[in-house]
Amino acid sequence: MNPGKLYLIPTPLGDTDPVECLPQNVLETACGLHCFVVEELRTARRFLSRYGLRGHIDELDFHVLNEHTTPEEVEALLPLFDGQDVGLMSEAGLPAVADPGAALVALCHRHGIQVVPLIGPSSLMLALMASGLNGQSFAFRGYIPAKTDERRAALKELEKQSRSLNQSQILIETPYRNDALLADMLQVLSPATRICVAADITLPTQFIKTKSVAEWRKKPTEVGKRPCVFILLA
Repeated sequence: MNPGKLYLIPTPLGDTDPVECLPQNVLETACGLHCFVVEELRTARRFLSRYGLRGHIDELDFHVLNEHTTPEEVEALLPLFDGQDVGLMSEAGLPAVADPGAALVALCHRHGIQVVPLIGPSSLMLALMASGLNGQSFAFRGYIPAKTDERRAALKELEKQSRSLNQSQILIETPYRNDALLADMLQVLSPATRICVAADITLPTQFIKTKSVAEWRKKPTEVGKRPCVFILLA
């Protein structure tokens, strides 16, 4: 039996109408699938209802792949592709980018299964676009250490690399640690280093500002517990 394809299904970054951030063909493709691998079942069901499958959710086949999924459990998903296409969905934005779904994409490549990325929002790229920082050279650093001393040391090292390479450094953080991260950035980074804070991207409460450390210190802000991307450029 011929293997199906893996479709990477984007999702809105928040409570946004899908038609405002996703092309029609993406919604149609998602609604044409029966089998989905998802990071969180409840979120995926809600998204697909809004994509056009309301009333048909219980007919779908869902499999969970999250940060707790073992390599053996990922490998066990391979039979899903026997004669059918499969959709991969993350909690928000693009699947497999800062997302455990990358393990399924890697599995498909190992077994010759076609991977089809679909167009959707990326908080990382939207933040970089809006930052005014270097979009020619950048690095996504993901999460840095949570402990204060280790985090401050990591920030100094990232600033050093940024200065050496003229490279934007993109960070994310668990929402409840946003303000602690920003406070440490203002504490240890050089006054001339620029920081972009991009929170609630694409939502009515969107906040995107880029200032030097010295300027942020004069008028600090609270990000709060909301999705946020931080970018620094020394």
